Amino acid sequence: MGLFDKLKKKKEEPKEEEVLTIGWDAITEEFERVYPGQTKPKHYGTIIKWILGGKDPLDGISIYDGGEYWHFVSYGLTEIYGKETEDQEISGYGYELTLKLKKYDFEDEEAELKNICGILQMIARITFTKGELFQPDEYIYTGQTTGIDAKQKSNLTGFITVKDPTVNSLDTPNGHVEFLELIGMTDAELKTLSTHASVEEIYTKLGSDITDYHRESIV
Repeated sequence: MGLFDKLKKKKEEPKEEEVLTIGWDAITEEFERVYPGQTKPKHYGTIIKWILGGKDPLDGISIYDGGEYWHFVSYGLTEIYGKETEDQEISGYGYELTLKLKKYDFEDEEAELKNICGILQMIARITFTKGELFQPDEYIYTGQTTGIDAKQKSNLTGFITVKDPTVNSLDTPNGHVEFLELIGMTDAELKTLSTHASVEEIYTKLGSDITDYHRESIV
């Protein structure tokens, strides 16, 4: 099945004469607006695409330098190439994932960056395989007690979601695109959450959208 096998598709298949990158380019342009001059950010592409039987649904993840943090953005939950779905208002699933990881003198920075990419792929895989859509002011809690960092030592074990305040939503030729940001949370914090309002409250209390492996719990 096609890339968006959980969505209704047009009967006719897109022509393969040329690869359109309309959606991809729109995302890149927005991040280059926020981070001027960063035309060649760190990028991790998928070797075997999902449509060809690969295990990773996102075609790529770019990482921009935000000074005190690395800003990740996914490519693949929206229609990053040509328009494929019948819904003209929304591009694909309607959002891409982002995350801001606070910089430290990591023992192995490459491992930490790839680890976050793996997490974004994992969350996108839930949508592609189960059709579960994520929205702002939700929480992702699996009950795990190990850290979300590469060495699994951080106090952060899960996430809340917010609308990324750094970048703008987009209206592209393929439809509307939002940027859904993940913020790392501790086990104790996650156990206090049950509603959208409780997520909004703890986000306000946290006072930052940067995922900081070394911060202490605020509850």
